[in-house]
Amino acid sequence: MKKQIIAALGSTAFLLSACNTIDGVGEDVDSAADCVDGVEGNC
Repeated sequence: MKKQIIAALGSTAFLLSACNTIDGVGEDVDSAADCVDGVEGNC
C-alpha cells in the first residue's frame, strides 16, 4: 500500500511538471512565430 501511494505521488508530480514544460514550449513557439512573420519589431 505504501509503495502505491509513493508511486501515485511521484506520477502526479511528474505530470504536473510536464504541464509547465509544455506551456513553456507553447510560449517559445509563439515567440518564434512572431519573429518569422517578417514584421519589424516583433522579435
